[in-house]
Amino acid sequence: MDSFEFNKIAGAVLGTLLFTFALGLFSEAIFSQEKPAKPGYDLPAVADNAAGGVAPKDAAPAVPLPELLAKADPKKGEQFTKACQACHSFDKGGPAKVGPPLYGVVGRAKGSVAGFAYSDAMKGKGGDWSYDDINAFITNPRGFVSGTKMGFAGEKDAGHRADILAYLRTLSDSPVDFPK
Repeated sequence: MDSFEFNKIAGAVLGTLLFTFALGLFSEAIFSQEKPAKPGYDLPAVADNAAGGVAPKDAAPAVPLPELLAKADPKKGEQFTKACQACHSFDKGGPAKVGPPLYGVVGRAKGSVAGFAYSDAMKGKGGDWSYDDINAFITNPRGFVSGTKMGFAGEKDAGHRADILAYLRTLSDSPVDFPK
């Protein structure tokens, strides 16, 4: 290959790269995006009937939590916590991740894991975690603790929540009995 042929090929490649670069700059100038005031995405919120929302007319009546817990399956609950494991540790003595460890959470004081930076709203909630409280929290975290740092939108299925609670009961040295 002589130098003239090489120069034609190199010129074509460099010309194509220059054209692509110029096209990118031109496109950015035309189609610029505004930067959001707060980075991230808004998560979908769960409708909160207790806060004045209207329940659908064909909605099934709510089954009391003790009845759901009587039929709950801890093995299924363990499967339903796979998404939770991205942010929470379920191991005894497990570390705090994005969220606090959940071993022994039932009966533990809210906002009490040493070294975890809870939101002011969670620290001010007070009391111990009961099955009812955890059920309400995982149904609608922002509805239960307005200002929580938890980004999870909530678990709508009451059966799944009961299975998760049954699994959490197994994660304790002295499990708390289900409510009657």
